[in-house]
Formats: sequence, C-alpha cells, structure tokens
Amino acid sequence: MLLQLTISNFAIVSFLELDLRAGMTSITGETGAGKSIAIDALALALGERGDSDSVRPGADKADISARFRIDKLPRVKAWLNEQELDEQDECILRRTLTREGRSRGYINGMPVPLTQLKALGALLINIHGQHAHHALQKSDFQRGLLDAYAGHHQLLQKSSKHYQLWRQLSNERKQLKLEQAQWQAQRQLLEYQVAELDELALSEDEFPELEAEHARLANGAELLSDCQLALNILGDGDDNNALQQLRQGLKVVTDLCQMDSLLTPVQEMLESSLIQLEEGHIELSRYLDRLELDPERLFEVEARMTKVMELARKHHVQPVELSQFHQQIKNQLTDMDNNDHRLEALDEEVDLAKAQFLQAAERLSHSRQRYAQSLNSQITQSLHQLSMEHGRFEITVTADNSAGFSPLGIDKVDFLVSTNPGQPMSPLAKVASGGELSRISLAIQVITAQKVETPTLIFDEVDVGVSGPTAAVVGKLLRQLGDSTQVLVITHLPQVAGNGHQHYFVSKDSDKHETQTRMQELDTNSRLQELARLLGGDKITANTLANAQELLVS
Repeated sequence: MLLQLTISNFAIVSFLELDLRAGMTSITGETGAGKSIAIDALALALGERGDSDSVRPGADKADISARFRIDKLPRVKAWLNEQELDEQDECILRRTLTREGRSRGYINGMPVPLTQLKALGALLINIHGQHAHHALQKSDFQRGLLDAYAGHHQLLQKSSKHYQLWRQLSNERKQLKLEQAQWQAQRQLLEYQVAELDELALSEDEFPELEAEHARLANGAELLSDCQLALNILGDGDDNNALQQLRQGLKVVTDLCQMDSLLTPVQEMLESSLIQLEEGHIELSRYLDRLELDPERLFEVEARMTKVMELARKHHVQPVELSQFHQQIKNQLTDMDNNDHRLEALDEEVDLAKAQFLQAAERLSHSRQRYAQSLNSQITQSLHQLSMEHGRFEITVTADNSAGFSPLGIDKVDFLVSTNPGQPMSPLAKVASGGELSRISLAIQVITAQKVETPTLIFDEVDVGVSGPTAAVVGKLLRQLGDSTQVLVITHLPQVAGNGHQHYFVSKDSDKHETQTRMQELDTNSRLQELARLLGGDKITANTLANAQELLVS
C-alpha cells in the first residue's frame, strides 16, 4: 500500500507531501490545476521515462519519493531478497531527474537501474489511464489482463520454460543440419585424406628423428675416418697422444706439489681433466664400434622422408606439422560422426520438448477458458449496471498450435462485445461509440482489478464519457473495490468523488512570478463544498449542497 508520496520541484509543484490511507481516495480539482501531476510524478518514481522538461523552472532537479507498506506483500519481499536489496516492512522508491537530463533511481536508498524500479513498481501499483481502452483493444493486452486476473504466474512460467527448451533444441538441430549439409561435400575428401595419412602413420616427433638419422647415415664414411683420427690424437696414437702428454704433465706437477703446496689446486684440476679425457676417449671408441655404413637403411630413410615431404606439400603444411594436421582432420571426421548421432538424439529430444510444451500450453489454455467464462458473466452484469442493458461481453480463447508457439502458450485471446439487441458479437476494437467504449473499458478494469495482486490501483479519469446515473454506479464499483484494496481515483464527477473514503482537492496558485499546484485533504464540510462545486459550478446553492449531501457516502 502506498503510504506517502513526496514531490519536490516537479512540473509546477514546488513541494508536495501526501499521506495516503487504505480504501478509495478521490482526487478532484479545478480545470487545469494539474490533478494528474501527482500520478505523473509517481509514475517517474516507478521507473517510467522522464525528461528534463519535468523539472520545475528555476530548479536544478526534480526529486520524487514513494513510501510503501509491504509487510503483507510476499511477492514484493521475495523480489527484494532476490535482488539483494534491503527488505523491511516498508519500502521506499526514489527518483531524481536533473535539468541536464540525468536520471537516478533508488530502492531503500540503494542506487538501482530504472529497469529494477520498473519491475518493482509493477508489483506495487497498477495505473489505469483515461486512454486505457486503447490498450484494451489489443489482443496481447487482453491476454495479459486475463492471465493477471486468473493468477496464471506459475502456468505461464511452466509454459515459458518448456517453450525455451523446445526452441533451444530446435535451433541446435537446425544448426547441426546446416553444418551437416555444408560438411557432407567435404566428408569424402576428408575420408580419403585421413586414409592416406593413416597409411603413412607418421608419429608426432618422427620427422625430426628421420632428419637426424639421415644426416648420420649420409655422412657415415666421414664419421668413421674422423672418429678414428680423433681417437689416435686422444690416446690410440703411438707417440705423443693427448693422454700420454697429460699424464706426464700431471706427474711433473705432482712432484712439484711436494716442494710447494700452493700447486695443489693445479694438480687437482689436471687430475680432473685426465678423468674427463679418458671418459671422452672411451665414449668415442664405443661410438665408433657401433658406427656402421648402412646404404640400405639410408635408402629407406630417404624414401620415407620423400613421402612425408610430398604429403606435406600436398596439404600445404610443413613436414613437422603433418602429424598434427592428420589429427585435426581425424577430429573433423569424428565431429561429423558425433553430429550424426547428436541429430538422431535431437529428433527425440525436440519431439519430447514439444509434447511437454503443448501439455503445459493446453493446461494454460483450459484455465484461460475457465476464467474467461467467469469474467464474461461478471463484466456483462457490470455493463448492465452501467446503463448498457442489452450489452453482452465474451472472451474467446482460441487454442491454435498451427499458428506458432510462444512463451505465452498457443492461445489467441479476443474480447468481444455486443451493445444492442440482435447485434453480433464483435471485437472490442470495432465498438463505434466512444462513450460505450469508455464504459466497457471501465467495467473490465474494475472487475479484473479485484483479482489482480497489485496492492494499489490508480484510476486516472477513466470515467470520461460517463455521466448521470451511470456515474453513480461507477462510483459504487470503485468504492466496492476500495473495500479490498487501496484505490486512488482522479475524477471530475461528483457521483464518483462522493464515494471516496477520503478526498483530496487540487488547486493552482499563480502570481506574476510563478505557478504552484497544491493538494489538500478535505474534511466533511469541505467535501460537501467541493461536491456542490462539481455539481453546479462556482455558484454553490442550497440545492447543490443538498444534492452533494446525498452523493457523499459516509
């Protein structure tokens, strides 16, 4: 429930603070006084779009705050918890708008994007404008109104969940089929390439090893002669080989150490060098023992390298990359095979998801039809009360799964009406009389609002085109609605205003420098004066006061 609305520097309002209560609140005022300004400001606090023109001339920014009581609103409290916003028994929505056009929103003092303000606002207030009948003529709006009246939140969630899954799986299947068609032309080539490379069976590091072996085999004779020469120099030669000379030098230094211990490090280094030289000589000798000239193996290595390089050129890769390329195209073939299997599985998954969606959509459709029947009789009865004695109202719910699926199900919802005897039922959009359309719209809004979970309802001059006894019925309907929820009604009709549990009057004060709009709550005597003014204009007589007394519902 809206407890308080505070407006600062908005339009022609300098400062305004309204304390609101439960029940029906009537708001009236002089023509041009700005009866709807408070509602426009409230809409900004609820996340509607605004511009810098809304800022009061001479002010830097407009500031609007709306305080709500939410202790009995579990959906609102749950939403605040989901968004990790402070959740208490009261909630404050605030909006600022600067002269430069910058806008900021706050929930319980925390900065939030306008989308969050709007989402929370939709759970707190439902505003019915005087042009609401234009929206009521659209099929999507009609379906949404029926769903809100029926409380189809969970059914819509299930329908949407199964629709999204069906759509996701269908898109995946479509994409795989497209890829399959594109790949089909490549499959034969890939299979040939893979078979050719499978036959080659090149391992990952094989080509560098082949290059190393080829270098060794191709230079075998030179390796043999040079190794023997090196062995002779190191130790196999008869005279003056390196090992003999190093041993002799080490012996001399060892003798010198007996005379001067400072040469000991030199002795140690020479001993280490001798060990290294001996080990090198041994390893080189072993290498020479293993080294053989093998022309046949050289031919095999050259043939293998030639085959690798030919296939590498064919596939436009380096020889060292051929093994990796082989694995890549094998993976492509595997992916194609996997996609074939996935497509077979997807056919079953899509059919199952479609069946689950249709089951949820049909359950939603049956519920819509049931609640449509309930609304038909209530709104028809309300039309009779609104001086449309022969009016008939009917909601048709047409389930048509051939027209395409949507998250909202498979139904087309239409509001039909007949206003005269013998007249066929026609879409609401084709009702000719503006006055009739206003009354039909009002009947629909009042009846459906009784079931919608929004705790505060605002009717902004929805009684345009209504007068006389009909206006009295409108007033009674709105007061009846106010007995179960908070209702704010902006009206110019005394028959409506007199039904309010409380009454606010909007006035406009002007001087040479500025214009201001004010709102004040009326006591009983002031209400009688205001109702008399609405009845007879500025000249209030005993008769108009008496009539006002009759209209004022205590």
